[in-house]
Amino acid sequence: MSDDARSLLHRHFGFRDFLPGQLEVIGSLFKGHSAAAVFPTGGGKSLCYQLPALTFGGLTLVVSPLIALMKDQIDALLARGIKARRLDSTLSADEYREVVEALRSGELQLLYVAPERFNNERFRGMLVDLEISLFAVDEAHCISEWGHNFRPDYLKLARFARECGAKRVLALTATATEEVLRDVCRSFEIASEHAIRTVFYRDNLRLLARGVEAFEREALLAARLRERPAGATIVYVTLQRTAEALCDRLIAAGLDARAYHAGMKDDDRAKVQDWFFASEASIVVATIAFGMGIDKPDIRYVYHFNLPKSLEGYAQEIGRAGRDGKASICEMLVCQDDLNALENFAYGDTPSRSAIDSFVDEIFDPGRGESFDVSLYQLSARCDIRLLVVRTLLTYLELDGYLEGGTPLYSTYQFQPRMSSAEILSELEGDHRLFVESVFRRSKKGRTWFTLDIDEVARHLGAPRTRVLLALDGLHESGRLEVRAKGVRLRYRLLREPVSREELVESLWERMGVRERAELGRLSEVIDWVVLDGCQVRALGSRFGDQEEEPCGHCAWCEGGRSPVKVPPRAATKISEAVWAEAAALAQEEEGALDEPRAVARFLCGVGSPWLSRAKLTSHRLFGSLREVGFSQVLKRAQDGSLSRQTKTS
Repeated sequence: MSDDARSLLHRHFGFRDFLPGQLEVIGSLFKGHSAAAVFPTGGGKSLCYQLPALTFGGLTLVVSPLIALMKDQIDALLARGIKARRLDSTLSADEYREVVEALRSGELQLLYVAPERFNNERFRGMLVDLEISLFAVDEAHCISEWGHNFRPDYLKLARFARECGAKRVLALTATATEEVLRDVCRSFEIASEHAIRTVFYRDNLRLLARGVEAFEREALLAARLRERPAGATIVYVTLQRTAEALCDRLIAAGLDARAYHAGMKDDDRAKVQDWFFASEASIVVATIAFGMGIDKPDIRYVYHFNLPKSLEGYAQEIGRAGRDGKASICEMLVCQDDLNALENFAYGDTPSRSAIDSFVDEIFDPGRGESFDVSLYQLSARCDIRLLVVRTLLTYLELDGYLEGGTPLYSTYQFQPRMSSAEILSELEGDHRLFVESVFRRSKKGRTWFTLDIDEVARHLGAPRTRVLLALDGLHESGRLEVRAKGVRLRYRLLREPVSREELVESLWERMGVRERAELGRLSEVIDWVVLDGCQVRALGSRFGDQEEEPCGHCAWCEGGRSPVKVPPRAATKISEAVWAEAAALAQEEEGALDEPRAVARFLCGVGSPWLSRAKLTSHRLFGSLREVGFSQVLKRAQDGSLSRQTKTS
């Protein structure tokens, strides 16, 4: 097998030999086994499914949350004559139709999709008739609740792989601890002998860290950028507004920099990305939205202007430097004042106990019946729980045997005719023409789009829901209509009632608390690693399974005379009594939005929630007025009952 694989490698990808671990993973797949690959960033994970896709019959389905990765890899594969496409929300109607036609004809070797694509019932229906030779899951650590980037949609991927009859699964990640890897293998039924982990350590990366005060950080970064030889650079920050402000200051200092974050328009982000690729000395000031899936081998510097959210995230971000094997510098400017903003992310995701109580009451409402569907947006808005957390809570109920998830459906479809309705109907015949005409009549016309409530139309016409969907699909694929789905609803079947709703609420509340403490613990681990009295490279490597014990010689501890990095303490802050008094007056005016201590802390620390948005409090001048104080301090004050009208457990 190895000689044949090397021949394919050279012929299609131009490489003479495999990187460490690649041949072992590919060998497992060729023998029909599912496998896992834990390679450092830049370690060649994508080749582990791209090369087998050339020899397997059928389709290799690649699940990735990174649209940038999809685009870059597909462009490279097409240039090599490999038939690969993607399905994502950025495609036009014509592009979507082309991909579907290629998929159904068996022309494609690889198809890239995001995990959310499996919420599309039309897509899942298409998979049933296809031969899925390999189901590859990138960023597979997202399946683990104990990983640094848990995503509830990932928990369903193992079931989807089984439902579509995938012959083998490949789980890939750069940042899995032993605990997370066990979770991944258990979920995808991967035998431990087919889980391949390579060495994290890379001797071309200098891992530096310096403790700084907040006021001196910008000047220090600018000095670093000037004094070191020019090279492609990423400067990571936490917040979008920091990316914009810091970029402006670097430009004012005479440096050629661009900002990049998820709040920018797609076209503007694409321009920054293209500029970064084309230059050998470009500086991008970015949130972690930048760099994921981007394969630029000559990144010479990665600076962390703000603290990373976890050591796993840090490992992934520095892994983007020096992929060409040349010396590169990764430096963290360590200011503990950053912890406030980072802690807010963790605290902000935790709902109040009463919100979970409301959630449980809704899900187990006797009026729902055994089978029901829910809108995540409506549930989130009614219970004041963030969307991702609503998904997580529903996933917990599935995993604990209370609910069984069904195929998600969309309550609303919109269509835009490419020709007049008369022209469309003139091309149809018999009962099908009459049925389509009836569907058109039940649609509501907007400015440019017609809207259909699928279930209402199906009931009115006395037809199965699937017949309405097939009619729309046929018109979409023939180019007569552009169709888009909206209002996803998740379907469930009630398997059992909780013995005690109060105990279930308490259990879910505690699980949310465990997750919150885990997130806060990851922040503490970052600081502990920075001030470690020992080789930082070895300590980081051991977290990901490396066994090397000798000091590396090129981390902050080694280069600093084997002394720990000194970091200034976190600035002491006090709650402004004037702000507190104003907030107390506001709470008396509002109906419900500031009744709970946790809601008060969110508001004053600048952490949004569905109820705060609905009450338009996120645009109030007091919103975020205490963000420099710290969530836990504000929450404790609010729990004393001195602001909110009610003092429920929060």
